[in-house]
Amino acid sequence: MFKKFFRYLILGLGLYALIATLVIMFYKDDPQTMIWQDREAFNKRYIEKLQVAETATLNTVLDYLGSPDLTYAKRQGDQVWQIVFYRTQHKTSDGITTMDECTGLLFKNGQLILWGAGAYELYQES
Repeated sequence: MFKKFFRYLILGLGLYALIATLVIMFYKDDPQTMIWQDREAFNKRYIEKLQVAETATLNTVLDYLGSPDLTYAKRQGDQVWQIVFYRTQHKTSDGITTMDECTGLLFKNGQLILWGAGAYELYQES
């Protein structure tokens, strides 16, 4: 009787470990379905890992983080400047996301050029 229980216990633990491993390996977080606290932390972790590179494009950021909380765009000649804001810190519980609660990511012609505190200032100057 004890042997049978022990077998089922080992089988159950093995099955649990297999399912947990599959979820960790193949499940992609969806920021759109997260509660605001989790999404805020998710955005912050992703933005902290960003690097200016050819692979850091507006489309890759949108694919990973989803729709931005705030966005602005303008065209100057043949250049398109876009700044998107993702919420990364909570300030006021008023139900409204403002720029001071977000981190800005500045794109020039779809390529990431700057993020953080100076991004909006550079966007305004361009």
